[in-house]
Amino acid sequence: MATGQAQDELGEQPAPVRPGMPVIDWAWPNAARDARRPSLRKQQAAQTEAELKAAAIRVFERVGYLNAKITDITAEAGRATGSFYKHFAGKEALLEALLADLLTEGDASAELPEHGDDFRDREAVRFHVAAFWGFYRRHRVIMVALQQAALVDEGFAERSRDMLAPDLGHIADHLTGLDLPGDPLVSASLFGATISTFAATWLNDATRPALGRELTDDEAIETLTTFLHRGFGAA
Repeated sequence: MATGQAQDELGEQPAPVRPGMPVIDWAWPNAARDARRPSLRKQQAAQTEAELKAAAIRVFERVGYLNAKITDITAEAGRATGSFYKHFAGKEALLEALLADLLTEGDASAELPEHGDDFRDREAVRFHVAAFWGFYRRHRVIMVALQQAALVDEGFAERSRDMLAPDLGHIADHLTGLDLPGDPLVSASLFGATISTFAATWLNDATRPALGRELTDDEAIETLTTFLHRGFGAA
């Protein structure tokens, strides 16, 4: 300004500074706002990332992971295509991020008080079966996408195995004390494959057998629990 005096945020000119008066930083509201900007940007980035993930799941369900294009995902999210690459290097990276989210959810489930760690106890087996059944039902689209991606991309399959390795070790620890048919890690993979294949078969319209009636969640969980509990040599 010509007078050398600043204006406050309301556009009002402050009183002139006279000798002996305290100097007031009239720019402090702007400084405070600038300090908040990084946090606001992070919130906006997180929101955009969440919207892209949600849009991807809808697209995967509609056309399948292999047929989905990044432009399909950004259009579904109402975002510019360029914004996608600010968050993910590609479609595979987005799917890996979704897998990481699932693993985080699984870790939270493991902290529940009813989570038993001794598979000689049928209730401990049932907890894991029920948890995975519900997990697969909620995240069926992502689980199918993970299978599709692993079939065509060995690099993705290897990275997925690395991410899932701690969960496999977790199950192997639960099998301690049982008369196992083989190595604990091999037996754990059999346990996981049985649950996963069973859920994939019965929770997908395209693969569900013609039972002639509805298979309820409780019946499915009880059947699989008994099969696994007996199959791994528990009394």
